[in-house]
Amino acid sequence: MSQSERRRGWIIAIDGPSGAGKSTVAKEIARRLGYLYIDTGAMYRAIGLKALQENPRLDDPQRIITIARQSKLELKSSEGHPQVWLDGADVTEDIRVEAVSQAASIVSSISEVRKVLVQAQQELGAAGSVVMEGRDIGTKVFPNADLKIFLDATERTRAQRRFEENRRRGANLTLDQTIAEIHERDQRDSLRSASPLTQAKNAVYIDTSEKSIEQVIQEILALVQKLRASEENL
Repeated sequence: MSQSERRRGWIIAIDGPSGAGKSTVAKEIARRLGYLYIDTGAMYRAIGLKALQENPRLDDPQRIITIARQSKLELKSSEGHPQVWLDGADVTEDIRVEAVSQAASIVSSISEVRKVLVQAQQELGAAGSVVMEGRDIGTKVFPNADLKIFLDATERTRAQRRFEENRRRGANLTLDQTIAEIHERDQRDSLRSASPLTQAKNAVYIDTSEKSIEQVIQEILALVQKLRASEENL
């Protein structure tokens, strides 16, 4: 372990669009390094869930901002499994349905909501030794992260992954419907004015379309080892 890693612990930022494999990869990287795993998308999903419960139309931005400011969000771990708690209730499973995924994209486009949650994310990761995944970690939340990764895959590959995930959860969306929703989400995330989804200039791009989870993990761990070696030689 290098001196800088011992002193603070590295911040590893993993960004990318929906279905690129961010959560699966980031969780395992954090586990193998003994780092804290933070799923920033889950925070937006939790706010989206609460906003949906109050107003399914999601047409009152000011109320959504108030929800973001007043809600109590907690990221916990139970037997190694990440949990999301909202106002004292475990919503880990509730936030994974497709309606909440779309709501998360809508609420995350509100700049004041992003300000509230970005500040919370910066506080969570400030001590280092963290793997944080989302859509603007390397560009907005931690632009000086020690290692930045941008995971991507073809739209159809990402839709197929999400379709299979939704089917396991009992959702009835067809593959074509899932492709359409992935496309809509990509457009919304990439074109929003507040922290749009984009690859950080110094991020390492990894296309996961034809790679197994383990191949992607090994590729990132090799980058971590390279970073460690370079700092030990300083």
